[in-house]
Amino acid sequence: MLKGKKIVLGITGSIAAYKSCLIIRQLIKRGADVQVVITPAGKEFITPITLSALTSKPVVSDFFSQRDGTWHSHVALGLWADAMLIAPATASTIGKMANGIADNMLITTYLSMKAPVFVAPAMDLDMYAHPTTQHNLETLRANGNHIIEPGTGFLASKLEGKGRMEEPENIVACLEQFFAAKGELAGKKILITAGPTYEKIDPVRFIGNYSSGKMGFALAEECATRGAEVQFVCGPVSTAMQLEHSNIRRIDVESAREMYEACMELYPRMDAGILCAAVADFTPEETAAQKIKRKGDDMVIRLKPTNDIAAALGREKKEGQVLVGFALETNDEEQNAQGKLKKKNFDFIVLNSLNDKGAGFRTDTNKISILTANGKQDFPLKPKREVAVDIVDKLVARMASCTVGVK
Repeated sequence: MLKGKKIVLGITGSIAAYKSCLIIRQLIKRGADVQVVITPAGKEFITPITLSALTSKPVVSDFFSQRDGTWHSHVALGLWADAMLIAPATASTIGKMANGIADNMLITTYLSMKAPVFVAPAMDLDMYAHPTTQHNLETLRANGNHIIEPGTGFLASKLEGKGRMEEPENIVACLEQFFAAKGELAGKKILITAGPTYEKIDPVRFIGNYSSGKMGFALAEECATRGAEVQFVCGPVSTAMQLEHSNIRRIDVESAREMYEACMELYPRMDAGILCAAVADFTPEETAAQKIKRKGDDMVIRLKPTNDIAAALGREKKEGQVLVGFALETNDEEQNAQGKLKKKNFDFIVLNSLNDKGAGFRTDTNKISILTANGKQDFPLKPKREVAVDIVDKLVARMASCTVGVK
């Protein structure tokens, strides 16, 4: 939810100032545009050149940038930002904010800010617990500021916790949660499947496919970014692949049966489902309890069909629910996808072909077409995170039309 958001990051004179670098990296990783405003005391703990290198912007610290009358406009920053985050916020800065003491660029920017303000206190425990500090924090909260309490990781509703500053990942999660609550999919629950399934032959061998899960991960992050609560059912993928957003609940499975059971349990409570996983169509009739030894010149493995997750959810789909399918084809692509669209009761289907260079399994890019009962829309080759945006745009539009149709 931070993609394209403009964030003013205020840094004050605390030993925790070094953590601001981690905050900046996480904000930029999520697509935010960051402008740092630092107090004179803050520059004693971290250098502006370090911060400028991370943000690719000059750090604002003084009212006047040169002796020729050029000055920094705190009013302009207040109008530019989508949010202001002050982390770390010392007792001194909190006191100045609460009482309107505008003696540095950070406080004047705060007083001019039109966007929501988030404050992450950082100080000695005794200073934090002092009645004056508590009173100042209550004043800030009463004025509509969001206090990110130390030790909680959430937008707190009461004062409690330790004096140290909250961890950077939790601070960024607070901003994500705030913007997600205002997103297009806020309040919606979405089921997403991703990755391959492994069908065991014996304890060391399986039938699988080349799916990396990258497309599903991108879709989960995009839906969560727009405010959805995502139930992410994931087959066996690389352990290096991690989900960033706190709105995503990951359920790891291995086999097609496990994925089927998870989806059947979850989908009745969902507003939509995106079936991105490459689920095995067949599984061995029998799984050997011990490793099969090599004997003779050949080996025969009898297979049986797995549960068709897409077809089962299509039959269960209720009015107002949306179901999105995927089709990876090697021939007669559009014809096969149209058949699957109708047969499995999808609202739309995402088609890609192994014949397109840069699309399909184990790539960071994809080239898709989105098919509905009324037509087809083609998209160029893009990074999968951008493809996810196109798919979720279509999902949002479809969910809106379904909501209109539900009485």
